[in-house]
Amino acid sequence: MRNAISGKNTLNNILKEHAYRLPQISFRGSNLTHPLRNIRDLFYVGNITIGTPPQEFQVIFDTGSSDLWVASIFCNSSSCAAHVRFRHHQSSTFRPTNKTFRITYGSGRMKGVVVHDTVRIGDLVSTDQPFGLCLKDSGFKGIPFDGILGLSYPNKTFSGAFPIFDKLKNEGAISEPVFAFYLSKNKQEGSVVMFGGVDHQYYKGELNWIPLIEAGEWRVHMDRISMKRTVIACSDGCEALVHTGTSHIEGPGRLVNNIHRLIRTRPFDSKHYVSCFATKYLPSITFIINGIKYPMTARAYIFKDSRGRCYSAFKENTVRTSRETWILGDAFLRRYFSVFDRGNDRIGLAQAV
Repeated sequence: MRNAISGKNTLNNILKEHAYRLPQISFRGSNLTHPLRNIRDLFYVGNITIGTPPQEFQVIFDTGSSDLWVASIFCNSSSCAAHVRFRHHQSSTFRPTNKTFRITYGSGRMKGVVVHDTVRIGDLVSTDQPFGLCLKDSGFKGIPFDGILGLSYPNKTFSGAFPIFDKLKNEGAISEPVFAFYLSKNKQEGSVVMFGGVDHQYYKGELNWIPLIEAGEWRVHMDRISMKRTVIACSDGCEALVHTGTSHIEGPGRLVNNIHRLIRTRPFDSKHYVSCFATKYLPSITFIINGIKYPMTARAYIFKDSRGRCYSAFKENTVRTSRETWILGDAFLRRYFSVFDRGNDRIGLAQAV
């Protein structure tokens, strides 16, 4: 087959162009299934280690960003002091640089320095890995994790550091350039992130492949959003970010308010509350992506807070964009097992078990 194809129509080009038409693939070889801990259905954190000897941190594996960062022992803010901080002087493999960085996550801001050290995700080891050390921050008080490990494309880095997934991929540490997520509901254990392959026990049926709008971000085209066969958002098509670092489903304020009106929520503080009994009769909300319907039942799009009150998973995205854009966060990804395929610039979705 390779010999028969020449010029522009190389095998790789054909695979790229028609990736979403390929049959379901199975991955073989070296891979890692890494456990995540579910914190109140809002955060999914996993352990990594940095340094020699290793220092352990709990991080969010985030498809919406590309940087790996943790707090430095020199960060003295109240939020830094509440988390594990990296003690660089205790690591024999630590290497400093003179490069600084700034990162913004919504209302959270930080600045720090880029450094190098050995980073481990389970059995995966990246030596001399560049990452960010936070020296000063704001807006991160009360977060139940020590840092973020970004899994987006290299062009999304704020620090300029080469992302750990790309480094592991380039060094052949993983068998295939893919990673995948299974997110549990209502229980701390059972969630996983997989590197280098897909474990089929975590989903039903076949994976539906969705091509990215363009390589560089986990963003896809969405056809529409409907309820009871009526289009309620994304009426002319829109864009959707598939985002493991976000708990909610975020969209333009006007359209989110319309959804809240349809499900009859009551606003209070920053949330929109609804009777917990309503989860038994509220209709499903369906996201149509690449011609495939992905329904979410009321049990999926209604959260419960620490006091047992129920509220909507839909939230206004305050970032202004030129096109209608939605962020499909953990509320969506708990229902649908997700595969992020860097080799073919596509996302696979299937019903989670």
